[in-house]
Amino acid sequence: MEAMFLSRWQFAITTVYHFLFVPVTLGLSVFVALLETCYVRTKKPEWKGACKKLVQFFGALFVINFSMGVVTGIVQEFHFGMNWSEYARFMGDIFGAPLALEALTAFFLESTMLGVWIFGWNRLSEKAHCLTIWLVAIASNLSAFWILVANSFMQHPVGYVLNNGRAEMQDFFALLTNHYVLGEYTHTFFAGWATAGFVVVAVSAWKVLHDEKSRNAFRQPLKGGALFMLIGLLCSAGTGHFHAQYLEQANPMKLAAMEALWEDEDPAPFAVYANINEKTHKNDSELTIPGLFSFMVYNTPNGEVRGMNSLQADYEKQYGNGDYRPDVTGTFWSFRIMVGFAGLMMLLALVTYVLARKEDIHKHSTLLGLIPWLLPIVYIVNSCGWYVAEAGRQPWIVVGLQKTADAVSPNLTGGDVWLTMIGFTVVYLVLAIIALKLAFHFIRKNHVSYEGRN
Repeated sequence: MEAMFLSRWQFAITTVYHFLFVPVTLGLSVFVALLETCYVRTKKPEWKGACKKLVQFFGALFVINFSMGVVTGIVQEFHFGMNWSEYARFMGDIFGAPLALEALTAFFLESTMLGVWIFGWNRLSEKAHCLTIWLVAIASNLSAFWILVANSFMQHPVGYVLNNGRAEMQDFFALLTNHYVLGEYTHTFFAGWATAGFVVVAVSAWKVLHDEKSRNAFRQPLKGGALFMLIGLLCSAGTGHFHAQYLEQANPMKLAAMEALWEDEDPAPFAVYANINEKTHKNDSELTIPGLFSFMVYNTPNGEVRGMNSLQADYEKQYGNGDYRPDVTGTFWSFRIMVGFAGLMMLLALVTYVLARKEDIHKHSTLLGLIPWLLPIVYIVNSCGWYVAEAGRQPWIVVGLQKTADAVSPNLTGGDVWLTMIGFTVVYLVLAIIALKLAFHFIRKNHVSYEGRN
């Protein structure tokens, strides 16, 4: 039990750290590609030089983030053989295929084209150079697709057969068209836009406020980043809503945990606040909005939503004795933190976009000074979303097929995991300090002057 518990902590630490960089890569690659497209197509000669420098500026930040994402992502693959060998044995036939395709069709293209983009400024035509960053953006988001194909199978298995105690692929097309992939991927894709938009807005706000030489140039990415962020948030909220509706079919226990819904209710309320007592399986006190939860998942029969207690009884009949409820407290509050902070980000993006259209945006020093300090919010939102997705499926590592307790490597000891977990944590901390120092130094020292009108 200790090895499994520590292995889960180790995987959570390294994965959350890796996921700090993934959404920025997904969204910032698209933003830089759009910005370079503006550079290629602009008819304003006075803006063209400044626009090119802005492309190179945000492109450099993208490269720093991309490098950190690659370094931290490599560790993830070693976990499967080191800590979760029983999972690798059970799922290798299915999990290995999308991971191999991710490397062959996405990562190789992404890393190669990024190298061409970095060193090709004076060697390629403007249009050819712009094409390379678009290929980077496409490959980055294709990489996320393949990873989420594998993850979606773990959340909702399809297209497989069980043979000699292993899950073997029977229908690769079913794996690709898994409805769970659609929800997870679109939600992650637009979350990347929101994250990258916030990064662009935070950096641009600092430059407008503190860098007088660059103030006029960075008004444009401040406005564009706010719009990019707002579009990402709205689309992410919409795709997340439809995905939550699908959970009623694919994983109703996770959906019930997100609402701390212990009993079947018709119609089910939406809990704004709940004091969760997991020993007695009830809410000691709560603030609810009657009928709202049933309205949100309107495809349920007669508005009734299944509660965790009845689902637990059904799962015991189907899978045997055991507790099939996830961490209700963590899932419930992570979901609310994610939604609440996302709402705050929407308001911030809208206000910033409106004010950035004005010539005197630099006079709004309170807002511009506050925005960079609010940047950690988007990383909290992403981490809470990851927690809901992954912790919400517990005690399963592959829902309905393999429990997490059965997936850990049999010869692993707690001491082994402690040693590597401490090592990873220290190394990651050092890498974070180096990356942040590089990024902050680059932001402070690089100026983009522009004397024209935006």
